[in-house]
Formats: sequence, structure tokens, C-alpha cells
Amino acid sequence: MQKRSAEVTRETRETGITVDLKLNGTGRCELDTGLPFLEHMLEQVARHGLFDLRVRACGDLRVDAHHTVEDLGITLGQALARALGDKHGIRRFGQAYVPLDEALSRVVVDCSGRPGLHYRVVYPRARIGDFDVDLLREFFQGLVNHASLTLHIDCLQGTNSHHIAETVFKAFGRALRVAVEADPRAPQDVPPSTKGSL
Repeated sequence: MQKRSAEVTRETRETGITVDLKLNGTGRCELDTGLPFLEHMLEQVARHGLFDLRVRACGDLRVDAHHTVEDLGITLGQALARALGDKHGIRRFGQAYVPLDEALSRVVVDCSGRPGLHYRVVYPRARIGDFDVDLLREFFQGLVNHASLTLHIDCLQGTNSHHIAETVFKAFGRALRVAVEADPRAPQDVPPSTKGSL
């Protein structure tokens, strides 16, 4: 299996972001984005996915958080694509259900090589603290577009917006962990597809 880590830097007039991702990690993360709630969510991905994640982001937060959140998704997606390489020997598919008190979310991921996002999450509140929950979809859209994942995210129930968001990110971490891990029964010289490539 190829090297399973990548560091990506994205610089625009609106943001400057560096993401260092190690798929074979232990859940360590080091985050500096200026967005405490998003950092809390990214920590869930790292911890439950057992990825090591380092993120540095400087964005035009004086405007709002949109550019920073979207570009974080883009940069993380680019790092994930590079870390996966040719995808030989991985499981490819992963799924997870995660509860938190009254909230329950399901995430299903396919490292398909085709970007697609199905996002069915309804938040009772528009903001968690000062964070606009609409931006969470933008994060995942940027990620799937640049990691070329098919991603289905469904909140099955929940009344607390923080709980809902946390179940989504925990489930994403766990589903991605399964999808990208090495499959001991799979041949290591071909991708998990009848097409011969992903």
C-alpha cells in the first residue's frame, strides 16, 4: 500500500490553509482556524477516524466564515485524495451510525472517484453559538468535490443542533476510517472496482 499521508497548502485572496493528514494515525489533531466550533467537529473526525490531522487556516472571517469553511473542505479533500493515491487494497466503502443523546445520524461513504453529496440534515437552529450551520454543507461539498467521494449524510432524528452536528462528524470519521483502511483479503495491486480504476 502506498504512502498514506499528504500535506496540502491552498492560498487564495480570501484564505490561506494548510492541511497535514495521516490516514494511519491515532486520532491526534492540532487545529488553528479561528472557528472553534468547526475545530470541535474536525476533532471528532480525527478522533473517531483515527487520523492524525493538522490544520492551519487564516481567512477573511471579518466578512464571514463561508470562505474559510468551504476552503477547509476543499483542502482536506485534496489531502485525502493524495493520501489515498491509487486506492489499491482499500475497503472503499464505509458506513456508520452514531447517536448522541436524542440525535442519530448515518453516514455512508464510497471512495468512488466520482464526487457526489447527498446531505439530508435539518438543524432546529440556524446558528450554534456564532457558527452558521449552513456552512457545514459547504464544508462537505468542498470535501467531496476534491476527494472524489460519494457521500450520503442523513440525520435520522434529533432536536439539539449541536448534537446533530456532532453525530454527523463522528459518523463521517468512523465511516471514512472503514472505507480507507486496508482490506487484508483484497489484492494490493488493483483497486476495488471491476473497472480497473477508481
